[in-house]
Amino acid sequence: MKYFEAIAIFTFFLLLTGLAQAQVGVSSLPQSSMVPGGIAVIPTGVEAVEGIFKDQRITLANYNNQQYAIIGIPLNSSIGSHQFSLKRANGTTETLQFKIEDKEYVEQHLTISNNRQVNPNAEDMVRINRESAEMNLAFSSWNDSLTPVFSMHAPVDGIRSSSFGLKRFFNGQARSPHSGMDIAADEEEPILAPAPGVILTTGNYFFNGNTIILDHGHGLISLYCHMNTIDVEPGTRVETGEQIGRVGQTGRVTGPHLHWSINLNNTRVDPALFLVD
Repeated sequence: MKYFEAIAIFTFFLLLTGLAQAQVGVSSLPQSSMVPGGIAVIPTGVEAVEGIFKDQRITLANYNNQQYAIIGIPLNSSIGSHQFSLKRANGTTETLQFKIEDKEYVEQHLTISNNRQVNPNAEDMVRINRESAEMNLAFSSWNDSLTPVFSMHAPVDGIRSSSFGLKRFFNGQARSPHSGMDIAADEEEPILAPAPGVILTTGNYFFNGNTIILDHGHGLISLYCHMNTIDVEPGTRVETGEQIGRVGQTGRVTGPHLHWSINLNNTRVDPALFLVD
């Protein structure tokens, strides 16, 4: 059994037995940016034991003796008023609202020499669908035993070459918006954990190349792609600044770089909102 599958079963057991933590005490909060792909950081005004947004559990964090709902906003969210629900220990529920503002993301046009990385064949699609299901399972993980750290350092030194949310075109064909931050760096540059966590899974994927998925707890999960080497094993606990791999150019790339993504409530959000440097 892979590590993230074991964690999912363990978390489900905790929820059944009522032992899962309702909220977590944190030392910092991410930057609030209520736009598609951003983060809503909202004081709840109550002591909720569970929060739900778009059918996904959200992080409830205690910061300076006040509870906050920390909500990842999907890139495809509509502009305007949205609501999330809170559940109290006595079983009563409350609905809160927040407003998502518009943000215009720019376009990026890239040329990929390997056409199969743009238009995969039928055999490739079997692999891609299998890998997508595996990664989606990891992204949906929820670990109450880890305390998330929302103030992070960039995992590698380099030029931030492609920003989150770019409308991407590969060989002139429109593709999904960029779901992370690209950091261009020399091959073999060390990649360091930006915050403490446990390695959920590792693998070599069709688009992402050599990949690590790192669980920071309470629905905060980070992704590292296109690596040359992977220096950790699933289930390993890592601390801030610990080396997890090295920069490479595996998968669909135009040169050596690290693709770094962050997920909240199973939603890709802008990693820049966590950076302190």
